[in-house]
Amino acid sequence: MNIRNINENGTSIAYVTSSEKLITDVQSAIDLMATVRYEVDCNRIIINKSEVSEEFFDLKTRLAGEVLQKFINYQTKIAIIGDFSTYTSKSLKDFIYESNNGNDIFFLPDETQAIEKLSKWEAN
Repeated sequence: MNIRNINENGTSIAYVTSSEKLITDVQSAIDLMATVRYEVDCNRIIINKSEVSEEFFDLKTRLAGEVLQKFINYQTKIAIIGDFSTYTSKSLKDFIYESNNGNDIFFLPDETQAIEKLSKWEAN
């Protein structure tokens, strides 16, 4: 796992990359948050869609809801970046739309937009 610290408008954002999946279940999401807090003392994270288990994007598994609830509980904002147009599920598209209109969870096409969203909101 590699963590690059980005400072934008006085806000610290961790861009985490890995050759392995970073989020595969609830515990791996908690471990990711803990590692980022420990290593760079940051509560805003960007990860690539490829580093998230495909089960996450199948809402029937409830993995997305459980994982994202942990991010909210631990007051950590996350942007998952990548191409989400390949998903055909209307419920997933609605979920992404609602998340992007909130303050904590974002599904965005690229790093630039993720930095903009995560630096826009005040820390909790």
